[in-house]
Amino acid sequence: MAQFDYFVVFAEMRTGSNFLEANINAFDGLSCHGEAFNPHFIGYPDQEKVLGITQPERDADPMRLVAAVKAAPGLGGFRYFNDHDPRVLDTCLEDPRCAKVILTRNPVDSFVSWKIASATGQWKLTNATHAKTQTITFDPEEFETHIADLQAFQVKLLNTLQRSGQTAFYVAYEDLQDVDVMNGLAAFLGSEARIEHLDRNLKKQNPAPMSAKVANFEEMEQALARMDRFNLSRTPNFEPRRGPLVPTYVAAATSPLLYLPLKSGPVPVVEAWMAALDGVEPPALQRKFSQKSLRSWMNERPGHRSFTVLRHPVAWAHTAFCDKILDTGPGSFAEIRETLRKVHRLEIPDHAPDPTNDPEYDMAAHKAAFLTFLSFLKSNLSAQTATRVDPCWSTQLSVLQGMVEFGPPDMILREDRLRSDLAGLAGQIGRRKMPVVPDNTDPWADRLAAIYDAKVEAATRQAFGRDYQMFGFGDYAA
Repeated sequence: MAQFDYFVVFAEMRTGSNFLEANINAFDGLSCHGEAFNPHFIGYPDQEKVLGITQPERDADPMRLVAAVKAAPGLGGFRYFNDHDPRVLDTCLEDPRCAKVILTRNPVDSFVSWKIASATGQWKLTNATHAKTQTITFDPEEFETHIADLQAFQVKLLNTLQRSGQTAFYVAYEDLQDVDVMNGLAAFLGSEARIEHLDRNLKKQNPAPMSAKVANFEEMEQALARMDRFNLSRTPNFEPRRGPLVPTYVAAATSPLLYLPLKSGPVPVVEAWMAALDGVEPPALQRKFSQKSLRSWMNERPGHRSFTVLRHPVAWAHTAFCDKILDTGPGSFAEIRETLRKVHRLEIPDHAPDPTNDPEYDMAAHKAAFLTFLSFLKSNLSAQTATRVDPCWSTQLSVLQGMVEFGPPDMILREDRLRSDLAGLAGQIGRRKMPVVPDNTDPWADRLAAIYDAKVEAATRQAFGRDYQMFGFGDYAA
């Protein structure tokens, strides 16, 4: 039994996909049907049908064309670019009976070639005497947008194949002139046919050096030199990807407000404010949503607003430490606490300490313990410990990224300006008066102020560099 029912060539404009298709079609039993899902035409420009299916029929039901490709004699396929009909992408990627061929090219070369083809209107060349050429002006911002789209598409391809345990046949632009690679591709697709010569009908359109094709070549060199090709400035991220945590969302009793809490943020203060806004107590707030019930809530409340509240990383980590590790009451992490004491040498007493009357745990001991916890967090967030990365002390950025999977919050508020931010939010839903927001929104603020110094700040930055970078946090204002 054949391994594949059909194939897809994942490529982009000006990567050599026309040439690759011509050589695929040279093998008996293999048929590539052009850009079958290009939103502006079907198969090829000026063509009306692919396998008897028109463009309107395809647009109404794209899977009908996929089925036709699978049902056609031999092994059929098509080329797919990142801007083609997205409705077929996941189906093809997740189908192990679909062979994946991934064609790549140096993105600068393909970008310049695309700009020249756009300027001349010449997208294919079969006779070198008819070649059109034109110098183009390199736009750094346009190129950065272009390459970001390409990279996002390639990452989606890679991650989907990884998660589904599939592999693809990778072809570089330079491989297209190698007959052995083309024969290897045929073998990958399950064809026993082989060719001795490549299709020579299509000619390379722009063989001149890059300096002859780009009018502002020196500016292009400088712009490319400024781009971080190897992503060296990236803050490494080893945290697990998170879902949106919809069951933790909190809606107001009657007002069209939805709070997306960050666990070690000022959650009790915000919930109390939401309850007071509607003249109720916090237990009256709506909780434990599923994605289905939350969509219903949203549909029933046109004009609703969702929000979350950021806390400074120093206070964020300190809250997680006090609430989940130092405290031994309900909701604390007893097993992780013991692991930290035994493995990471966290020196805290067995019971919940009170710095005002516990001689075994004064502020000096609290500072030392918190610094040990911050050291643990640096390792934990870098995937260097066996302990889970809990949302109570993960980066706030990672939790927000998980929220976006369901939908981003309308507003991201800041704890240090919570009163004015909440006033603006209340105004958006038509409220002219709102409850008072307490001056102190962190119950552990006094304890933190007593131990905060440059050493605590530096240790927090080591652990939460991504939050400092992405949200622009400065030093903690004790």
